[in-house]
Amino acid sequence: MSAAGKVFRYGDNIDTDVIIPARYLNTSDHKELASHCMEDIDRDFVKEVKAGDIIVGGRNFGCGSSREHAPIAIKASGISCVIASTFARIFYRNSINIGLPILECDEASKEIKAGDMVSVDLSTGTILDETTGKKYQAEPFPPFMQALIKAGGLAEYIKENY
Repeated sequence: MSAAGKVFRYGDNIDTDVIIPARYLNTSDHKELASHCMEDIDRDFVKEVKAGDIIVGGRNFGCGSSREHAPIAIKASGISCVIASTFARIFYRNSINIGLPILECDEASKEIKAGDMVSVDLSTGTILDETTGKKYQAEPFPPFMQALIKAGGLAEYIKENY
């Protein structure tokens, strides 16, 4: 599995209320959630994001409430992967459950800039900043978690395998 695209860069402690503001939680429609993704921190995100693009965040990305809406909004917006120094634990698990690839890599999180073109080999955890030529190494998910993400999330994995 791989991901490649332009980077949208955010800082530390990006909480789920910033990812998808609570005023939009009256829907479970993925496209509607995506249309409001990141709007309170980056008004241009939904206008500029393209399928395959990547979010790079700092520490504690996805903190706040335990709502699944946040990783769903990110994934539905077209983001192919989120890289951060660390993730809030519930966001981390929700991302895997809905099939959003995420990688923890402190060095990449600190050095990759907004607008850089980045490619990621999710099976090995290799991150390449194509703009600078620098490689980073994240810990890849174990094979069973990669299978969940490849299937599109836990529910899809169950449908396919049981």
